[in-house]
Amino acid sequence: SIKAIESSNKEDDTTWLTYWVVYGVFSIAEFFSDIFLYWFPFYYAGKCLFLVWCMAPVSWNGSQVLYQNIIRPCFLRHHQTVDNVLGNLSTTA
Repeated sequence: SIKAIESSNKEDDTTWLTYWVVYGVFSIAEFFSDIFLYWFPFYYAGKCLFLVWCMAPVSWNGSQVLYQNIIRPCFLRHHQTVDNVLGNLSTTA
C-alpha cells in the first residue's frame, strides 16, 4: 500500500490506501498495548472516534495527518532496508 501511495500515478485510491496503512499501524500498536488500554475509561469510544476521524472525508482527516507526519518520514528513512528484506524473502521462497 505504501508503494502504491508513493507511486507517480495518483488516483482516488490514494485516500483509502492511506487509511489502510494508518489502520494497519494502529492495529499493530493496539495489539501490543491492548492489555493496558482497555483499563482506560471510554477507550472503545475514543478508538471509535479515532477511526471515524481517520475516515472523515475532509482535508484534515486523521489518515492524511498521521501518514504525512509520522508514517511516511519513518518509511522513507527505512525503505531501502524494507526492500532488501522483501527481496531476500522472495528469493528464499
